Amino acid sequence: MASREVSTMIKQGFISDPTLSLSFSPSRTTLSSRPYSPSSSPPPPAPPPPTESARPSHNNPTLFEMMSEEALRGSKTIEESRKKTQRRVAKFLTELKAYSFKNGGLGLSDVKLTVVSRDGYRVAMDVHRRVLSEKSRFFAEKLSQRREKGVSHTVEISECDDVEVYVETVVLMYCDDLKKRLIGENVTKVLALLKVSAAIMFDAGISSCLEYLEAVPWSEDEEEKVVSHLSQLELDGSMTEVLQRLSSEPSTSARSDGILLNLLSGVFQAKDDKARREMKTLFSRLLREDSFDDDNRFDVLKDTLYHLCHRCLSSLVLCLSEATAIDGSRRDRGVLMAEIAREADNLQWIVDILIEKRMANDFVKLWADQRELAELHSKIPTMYRHEISRITAQLCIAIGRGNILVGKESRFSLLATWLEALYDDFGWMRSASKSVDKKLVEDGLSHTILTLSMRQQQAILLKWFDRFLNKGDDCPNIQRAFEVWWRRAFIRQYTDAEDSSQLQITVCSYPS
Repeated sequence: MASREVSTMIKQGFISDPTLSLSFSPSRTTLSSRPYSPSSSPPPPAPPPPTESARPSHNNPTLFEMMSEEALRGSKTIEESRKKTQRRVAKFLTELKAYSFKNGGLGLSDVKLTVVSRDGYRVAMDVHRRVLSEKSRFFAEKLSQRREKGVSHTVEISECDDVEVYVETVVLMYCDDLKKRLIGENVTKVLALLKVSAAIMFDAGISSCLEYLEAVPWSEDEEEKVVSHLSQLELDGSMTEVLQRLSSEPSTSARSDGILLNLLSGVFQAKDDKARREMKTLFSRLLREDSFDDDNRFDVLKDTLYHLCHRCLSSLVLCLSEATAIDGSRRDRGVLMAEIAREADNLQWIVDILIEKRMANDFVKLWADQRELAELHSKIPTMYRHEISRITAQLCIAIGRGNILVGKESRFSLLATWLEALYDDFGWMRSASKSVDKKLVEDGLSHTILTLSMRQQQAILLKWFDRFLNKGDDCPNIQRAFEVWWRRAFIRQYTDAEDSSQLQITVCSYPS
């Protein structure tokens, strides 16, 4: 390495000069020359002071300077925190003196109580043995061993987690109205006071802290802290009241099922559309966040959702039957069609939850078996029925993404029952709803078709080919699926001897 490069690296702080020993602190840096001996080479002459141009610019500090600045910032932060603690402790000590003066009957202090933190910070307090013994079973036991009259005792509590909290807890022993004293404090602070009160067996302090926690609201973060702290403290049954807002009596599956069913049914029947949308969003988020690791709760949710699916399907069959036979004595067509759209929307919501919770496999078969509903669907105007076809689109998208795993027969049965309806309603679905993603539906449909056997792919795609040529954009564009099928059939030609004779370019109906 060239001498110029070494010199440069020494200046930048990456390596040390072999003739110097370097030590530094956040406040100062000292350089000491190594002692000269006859056996060593004489030290080089001191370099001239750097010129302005040679000094490191402020914008390009050396590694040494950056380390020093970081250490200085850390030192300042610690010092500021210590000063804040000292100010608060001084405030508590002043408060302690005021309480002692107010209770003049206590006389002069006879105990020197010192609290020491883990880092050596010490706070000394002049307190009264009578107060400590009456309020704390811990101090009563320790001080009962020395009953000499007129003798001052010295007590030291070492290795404290938080000196400030210990001092404030001692102040609370002198306070007549602890509940009033805690008003305005935050939950974290009261939990710290509770911990110290429990450690020194200050029963009045424990009781007051628990009453405070029971009365005030908690944020979600505070809720976790409360549960964590109380679970660590051995307070027997005294914390039951505090935790009642979190725990309830063990509920049976039937009760849980009934509550969930009533809530979701209420969303189905809501009269205010805005409130209904908000509650749907809320429940979707809550159910998404819940992992349902418990098998029993998983079964409860699944049974409830499928019960609602059957209810929606029954309502849709009833509404569509009435719509196909509507006359002057029946309900207003507009009201009936609004009910159809509402029931279809309810079912879409439940299917979304089933897919999200990985429970939708059984629904694919259930939906594929709705041949009566599919028949009625074809008999009413597209503008009223297209919401129903969105359910088929949901399932195809989920199957295409691998979020639903069902057998080939169920996948083909789904398309055999509902694909024509999806073709018929696709134009209305795109134009009537901004939430329908045309490409997403087309990709899901393409992927679903390509999971079928070659014979089934051929039947579906050749029929789509004729329909697309006549309908254009009103039909889903699944050219990608057509291309893949074509390559499989005529370019790669990976065929089974048993099935090869069935690959013919003919327009045919769906095979049974």
